Amino acid sequence: MKSILITGASSGIGRTTAEAFLEAGWRVGMVARRAERLAEVADDHPNAVSLPADVTDGDAMAAAFDRFGQLDVLFNNAGVFGPSVPIDEVPLEVWEDVLSVNLRGMFIAARLAFGRFRAQGGGGRIINNGSISAHTPRENTICYSTTKHAITGLTKSLALDGRPFDITAGQIDIGNAESELLVGLKTANPDMQTMDVSHAAAAVLHMARLPLSANIPFMTVMATKMPFLGRG
Repeated sequence: MKSILITGASSGIGRTTAEAFLEAGWRVGMVARRAERLAEVADDHPNAVSLPADVTDGDAMAAAFDRFGQLDVLFNNAGVFGPSVPIDEVPLEVWEDVLSVNLRGMFIAARLAFGRFRAQGGGGRIINNGSISAHTPRENTICYSTTKHAITGLTKSLALDGRPFDITAGQIDIGNAESELLVGLKTANPDMQTMDVSHAAAAVLHMARLPLSANIPFMTVMATKMPFLGRG
């Protein structure tokens, strides 16, 4: 049975992706801070493993990886949006909070997965959740957009450094999937074009199912009519 560990699995894209992998017959490790939300899924699925942890806590994440055991794929998904304001209105502590979750958290999970794959032998796959904002930002999203641009560098470095060990890395850039992260934006912009979050989950499943001899370095899946192409 193939296994995947998913961060940010208690809601939104992470939870929907976890449910898609469970439906496909995978063993799924679900990481998030809200243990009660993880239990809602894990209690109904024998192949779901609830792993409550804060992705910014290196020791807690190491314990979660150890508890889960054998690993084939990491979906590095946890992230927060941050404030929608100009840079001079962003408190430094808020910037540091977004940086901690979106970049430090992803680094910690990728580091642990990479080490696990090397120790196991046979390689493995890391899928990072980037964003449309990793390419083209929205206005007043400097915290989120900066961290998502950094994830692109993380993905490229992982893919390059993983070659000798049969470790692949790819990035999925998702645009306007209906999730808890999008609620505030959609409320402020009722004409926002969105897509069902299940399409994002299906794309992650496709990437994960590839043999290690094939990789999708970058995939974009987005609401068809969102103004990404030609945004300005």
